[in-house]
Amino acid sequence: MTILRRWLRRPIILAADNNGPWGGGGDDSAGPRNPWSVPPGGRRASGKPTALDEFLKKTRGGGGGGGGGRPQLPLGASARSLWLIGVGLLVAIWLLLTSFHQIGPQQRGVVTYFGKYSGMLEPGIRVTLPAPIVNVTKVDVEQVRTDEFPQDGGETVLTGDQNIIDLAYTVRWRVSDPRNYVFEIKDPQETVRATAESAMRAVLATTRMNDAIGAGRGLIEARVTQVMQQILDSYQAGVRVQGVSIKQASPPAALVDDFNAVTAAQQEAVGNLNNARSYSQQVIARAQGEASAFDQVYAQYRLAPEVTRRRMYYETMEAVLAKTDKTIVETPGVTPYLPLDRARKLVEPTQGASTAPAAPAQGGQR
Repeated sequence: MTILRRWLRRPIILAADNNGPWGGGGDDSAGPRNPWSVPPGGRRASGKPTALDEFLKKTRGGGGGGGGGRPQLPLGASARSLWLIGVGLLVAIWLLLTSFHQIGPQQRGVVTYFGKYSGMLEPGIRVTLPAPIVNVTKVDVEQVRTDEFPQDGGETVLTGDQNIIDLAYTVRWRVSDPRNYVFEIKDPQETVRATAESAMRAVLATTRMNDAIGAGRGLIEARVTQVMQQILDSYQAGVRVQGVSIKQASPPAALVDDFNAVTAAQQEAVGNLNNARSYSQQVIARAQGEASAFDQVYAQYRLAPEVTRRRMYYETMEAVLAKTDKTIVETPGVTPYLPLDRARKLVEPTQGASTAPAAPAQGGQR
């Protein structure tokens, strides 16, 4: 209630005193005197300056040493000069950073003028208008980028014969057209990844499982590279696919043992097939050698048929009778054939019996 009464009495007090909060204007005896007004004598009292005067002098730049000092600039002029210097430094830094461009040997600079393509900057130090009038985007055209698929372990893919395999592969690519690379696609990295996954699944959908996990990997890699390049060219992505490499292509873990057995059987079949081919080549070579020998004998036979016939007969009989026991009966007047080998066999037991020691004679002999 006390506060309310004071607020209600305030208009009455202000109406009674119309000369402001420091008392009457002309009569110094009617209330408190204004500290900023001139004393009643018309001038201030002589003496030393008060603390308030010293403070005002310092704030105005006059210093406290009297009238013999160096004149000081006003506070407003000094602040304005500092602001102009700061703005000038900022403008110089802005021009330096946005007008001079260092393009590396493996880079190209894509220049845009108010967002529109304007040209290409070659390697070196180049000067353009400052941003945002001209912007330069640096693109590395020599770096071969490598993406791993998948990023978090194996990827399950369905093959053309309705089987599934765990697949892991890498894709290598680089920038071939910086202008299209910057303007045609929003996120080149994600676009290349999505294209690679789509191409790999499309190719494996027409490939048998045995080819995917066996000797058909090279063909799959070549087909995926071709399909990826066709898709990216249709996007005008400015990307060149360097190659695709399959790191892992294996059956699921639950079927590893069965597939290992199948693989071992396939390898054994391949080994047997190679052995059969080697044997057939040996037989063919032997037959060709015999045919060549027969041709040579036939040529000799045509020159001397009787002699060649007799020689062939003797060679054949010699080959047939070489290891057989035989008795040859010749015509009269020819010494019969003596089978020395058989006589030797008959003589050897007789000689063994005759070499036995003789019994001593009884009764003694002189």
